[in-house]
Amino acid sequence: MKNVTNKQAVPLQKFVATKSRLPKDSSSGLIAYVRQKFFNNLFNSVLSLAVFYLLYILISGALNWAVFDAVWNAANRRECQTLSPNGACWAGVISWFNNLMYGRYESALQWRVNLGAVFGLLWLIPLALNKTPYKTWVFISAILLYPFLAAYLFLGGEIGSEISLFHAFVSAFALAYLLLLYINLGLAYSRLGTLHRPLIGLCQKITRTKAKPLSFTLVWCFLALIIWMVFASYTLSYVPIDRWGGLFLTFIIAGFAITMAIPLGVILALGRRSKLPVIYWLSLLCIELVRSVPLITVLFMSVTLLPLFLPADIEFNKLSQVLVAVCIFAGAYMAENIRGGLQAIPEGQYEAAKTLGLGYWHSMVLIILPQALRMMIPNIMTSFISLLKDTTLVSIIGLFDIMLMARNIANDKAWLGLHTEPLVLISILFFVLCFGMSQYSLNLEKRLKVGH
Repeated sequence: MKNVTNKQAVPLQKFVATKSRLPKDSSSGLIAYVRQKFFNNLFNSVLSLAVFYLLYILISGALNWAVFDAVWNAANRRECQTLSPNGACWAGVISWFNNLMYGRYESALQWRVNLGAVFGLLWLIPLALNKTPYKTWVFISAILLYPFLAAYLFLGGEIGSEISLFHAFVSAFALAYLLLLYINLGLAYSRLGTLHRPLIGLCQKITRTKAKPLSFTLVWCFLALIIWMVFASYTLSYVPIDRWGGLFLTFIIAGFAITMAIPLGVILALGRRSKLPVIYWLSLLCIELVRSVPLITVLFMSVTLLPLFLPADIEFNKLSQVLVAVCIFAGAYMAENIRGGLQAIPEGQYEAAKTLGLGYWHSMVLIILPQALRMMIPNIMTSFISLLKDTTLVSIIGLFDIMLMARNIANDKAWLGLHTEPLVLISILFFVLCFGMSQYSLNLEKRLKVGH
């Protein structure tokens, strides 16, 4: 017989009706946000409607002038006015666009400018890759070697006359380093080692501790020798510096000044905090003298007064004088930013460095300066953005940067009086550049956790 177990009876649960659901809350969403922010009372409603109407008038008028009523194809400004009297004449800007980008650089040789820009980008790409070894050395090589390679491409000329042997030699080493860098990156991503790996065993017979750097240097020198032979057998056409101009020249001045601003700023900031009276007063005099006058004054002084302090047989071109002036100006302002970062470092960091047995330079390079620079990233990037915009002042002393080329459009017989459209284009271009630099600064702050 089957065992039958008496199961306990489960009591019935009493049904309790839930409360009725309330209607969906309309306090969230786009419509609710607009109502709360712009139409929450009578005064805000009237003010919002007035502002929206004003924006409608401005935006619609700008679009009609710049896009809908604009003339994109015309032979001269009179034809533009005939086709659309109330629209923008972009045809003149389009016809001068090449000059706005490259100045008076010969059209057949502008590929060298583009190639130099590509080399600059290629030098910066490895800094964003995770598998790039020795990123610090890659960055230092970009600062020290790339200017020689870029100047060799931009300037050209016969080696030994228009361009010096040293310049061509360093340019060959720069291109060899870039080539070797990408070969090693490709082999690293393919998990095949490096190009100089077969020479490490041979170099260990010479030195055990520095076999890798020695093998890398040997391969680097071999590639540089091959590139030097190519440079010697092929001569680039010479392009004088006074033919450089446009946005190309603006990037040269801004890039060189931004690159030199931090090293000069660090030297002047440390000098101003120095306990040695001579170094302190020289640094203080340089900083305060430069910061007490506008940039245009520094530019005029560099062009007119600097040649008076040089020997008679030494003559600098105007671009070199401008680069010196802009670098000193940027370094003086950067010094105060860096000095502010140094003063914000707690005294315990200095004491910790002394406790570890670090000297002055080791503690500054390894502990103090990295923290100070990290802390002052917003101020440093603000100085860089201001410096980029200030480079347009070089047009006053006769350099054909993008600003002077834009003013020359209005002097062209075909486009006489065309002022607004080139300036609008330059404004948009500088806004894109400055906004990009600002966003990069914000991204860098997040990655480095500035403020934590």
